[in-house]
Amino acid sequence: MSSSPPPRFDDVLAAAARIAPHARMTPVLCEPALDALAGAALHFKAEHLQRGGAFKFRGACNAVWALQDARAARGVLTHSSGNHGAALALAAAGRGIAAHVVVPQGAVRTKLALIEAAGATVHPCAPTLAAREAACAALQRELGATLIHPYEDAQVIAGQGTAALELLHALPDLDVLVVPVGGGGLAAGTALVLAACAPHCVLVLAEPAGADDTARSLATGTRVTAFTPQTVCDGLRAGIGAPNFEILRAARAEVVTVDDGQTRAAMRLLWQYLKQTVEPSGATVLAAVLAQPARFAGRRVGLVLSGGNVDLDAIAFCARCGTG
Repeated sequence: MSSSPPPRFDDVLAAAARIAPHARMTPVLCEPALDALAGAALHFKAEHLQRGGAFKFRGACNAVWALQDARAARGVLTHSSGNHGAALALAAAGRGIAAHVVVPQGAVRTKLALIEAAGATVHPCAPTLAAREAACAALQRELGATLIHPYEDAQVIAGQGTAALELLHALPDLDVLVVPVGGGGLAAGTALVLAACAPHCVLVLAEPAGADDTARSLATGTRVTAFTPQTVCDGLRAGIGAPNFEILRAARAEVVTVDDGQTRAAMRLLWQYLKQTVEPSGATVLAAVLAQPARFAGRRVGLVLSGGNVDLDAIAFCARCGTG
């Protein structure tokens, strides 16, 4: 867990300035057919078109470029099943420093290929959080590299919040903003932005039913730490981070859980109508809106499509699509 102070909205503003030369300002996509299905006005923040194929680049980039030169020269280190590792590798390459990524066995091949292509050194480990953390600790002692935690690092959280900052700049009158939640970096950063810029806007977190620790944590007021995730959403299998949970509890964030069947159906709708390839973790936001239409009916809804690094061979519907 990160020992740094929790981030504030000012940190998000600083992050926006810091990453501006490196990150993409992603578009907002709309589709009347999806509006009709949902009974609401949907505005999709296309973070699957971000560098590295996911919003994770915002946080990794901010954390890498926030390091002082002497510390950066020793390189950076993280553990990741995919998108954060690829993002950190890209950010480190942009600054000309070494990146080391501890990757659990069974990671999505598409994401592993991105990490390797960006030039990071990959360190395989067993597919448990304990194994990840142990491997990172050993490498940190050996290399002296700076650990950039995937979602608890304050600079990462601040960087992730810039996606909501951009969206609200374009659409300040949103009624609801829906983001996926796993470890909670994006969710916590979004909460900071809404509190400062759009307190009227409700924060809704989309979470897989097979990894619903955030829903249970917020319902009871105590962070759930012991659970075994069972979901196709590989990017949302992490447990909610401690600082992230505190930020989300203070924000009174709401949670909608969706099963994998609903998520796959949402992926297909995004492909069919938006013509966008979005990974399961990112598709949860549309799945959440469609799962509880009364909650969103008639409202202006922002949805963050968090990533697009899909292993197409592993998606069941693709095998049935034919050549059309």
